[in-house]
Amino acid sequence: DALPILERMYVELVRASGTFEVNDRSVGRLAVVLAVFALQGANPVPDVNEQNYLGKAIHYWNPHWAKGDFFLETPDAHLVFYLSFGWLSLLVSPPVMAWAGRLLVWTLLAWSWQRLSSAVLPVRWWSILTAALLACLVDRCHVAGEWIIGGVEAKGFAFVLMFLSLEAILRNRWGRAWLLLGGATMFHPLVGGWSAVAAAIVWLWDRAHSPSLRQMLPAMLGGLVIALPGLVPVLLLNRGADAATASQANVIYVFYRLYHHLDPLSFQPPFVVRFVLLGLLWLALCELLRAEADLRRLRLFVAAAISIAIVGAAAALIQFVDRPLAAAVLRFYWFRLADIAVPLGVALVGPCAVRRIAQEHPGRAAGWLTIVICLLSIHFVPLACQRIQPGAPRADRLPDYHAWRDVCDWIAANDQIPSDAIWLTPRANQTFKWYTGRPEVVTWKELPQNAAGICQWWERLGDIYGYDSAPGKLLHSLLSSVPPEQLLAAARKYNASFLLADRKSDLPLKRLYANRSYA
Repeated sequence: DALPILERMYVELVRASGTFEVNDRSVGRLAVVLAVFALQGANPVPDVNEQNYLGKAIHYWNPHWAKGDFFLETPDAHLVFYLSFGWLSLLVSPPVMAWAGRLLVWTLLAWSWQRLSSAVLPVRWWSILTAALLACLVDRCHVAGEWIIGGVEAKGFAFVLMFLSLEAILRNRWGRAWLLLGGATMFHPLVGGWSAVAAAIVWLWDRAHSPSLRQMLPAMLGGLVIALPGLVPVLLLNRGADAATASQANVIYVFYRLYHHLDPLSFQPPFVVRFVLLGLLWLALCELLRAEADLRRLRLFVAAAISIAIVGAAAALIQFVDRPLAAAVLRFYWFRLADIAVPLGVALVGPCAVRRIAQEHPGRAAGWLTIVICLLSIHFVPLACQRIQPGAPRADRLPDYHAWRDVCDWIAANDQIPSDAIWLTPRANQTFKWYTGRPEVVTWKELPQNAAGICQWWERLGDIYGYDSAPGKLLHSLLSSVPPEQLLAAARKYNASFLLADRKSDLPLKRLYANRSYA
């Protein structure tokens, strides 16, 4: 009974786009693109980051959920996401909320990608190939760990609006583009903000073929107004923090916790090699299609994203002279846009190159297309197998997932444990609150976004696990290896009443419950 309803929903969605012809074939293409994105992102719930975003959203609408949790009660950076999506937590459970959000984001991404793909390559069914290339290349060829298709969070909605804005730029509809970029910034200031910077660079290089600044100014101001609900909470995060606290927080944020996203000197060499090779492929495609004027703005947008990343790489060298200054600069995710834009460019321009080759050498083009499809099969076939027999969620990275679920379920169902009792939990866990709804002292994954919160987060970790002699390192990784007196002191300091650790923990505490791995 649901299939006719979904069909009508897709028809109305396509009709609202104003770009595609509404017929069974266009709806079918949209459904296939959605299936590609779902195959890429349908990991078991919760996915990485999902428990953070949705946990914050749930707590925003229901402050009694995990009341007293340190991370949940720090200032909110993505207020628009919590306001627009978090209300769903009042109606359904967190897993249902996650799946509903995923389906919404994937559908919007499929719709917006089909519009963008058709702006570059208006050939039926080729948007499916470009969507598969996008999913594969972003997953395999990023350098700083960025992604588009996965769990539900604010940047998924922001990328929808970024795709639509890029489509508007390619069609020379700059007024619409600036308004859409304002919407992207409203949902995620970094995704929308860097995309707006890249769009400005495109306009500067392409002024001769674009509207004047005076013509665009009303739309630019409108985009800024739209962006304010997302910008203002971020600008107020460090309100009241002194310079020393802000500087310490930047160093912790960039060099201790998120170096894999922010510090290019810490990026893994295999990731760097793959990204560079993809960049060289992009340059080769641009050279092959240099005469295609319709691709000019797309080439400029990707070039702008790469330029932003190069500036970020240069800024990383400041750390050899002034580490706090380098941290203050690098914390703005200089590589986020390039991680997406280069795969996006190859995904769109690669099929254009195949089409160009087919005009002169059909056999050669067929060979290249066969190679591309084979490579995509290598990526998607294992994913299909994983979807048929899913394992543990990617957010559950602790040993023995089933034992972890067992002890969390026991805690959640135990009425004798107060719901607001604060827990000491394993540092690497990400899902204790998701399964139990109980507050925690601190975890490694849940990093606040304000300066004072970041410093307090690092202090809490140090009080529990101790600091190593190396900067940014903790002495212990497991609660069972921490001296009992240190754990008890931390519990008293942070009002923790209960502790969940691996079973081998030998502490002078009453053991309430234990399974094969946890106690």
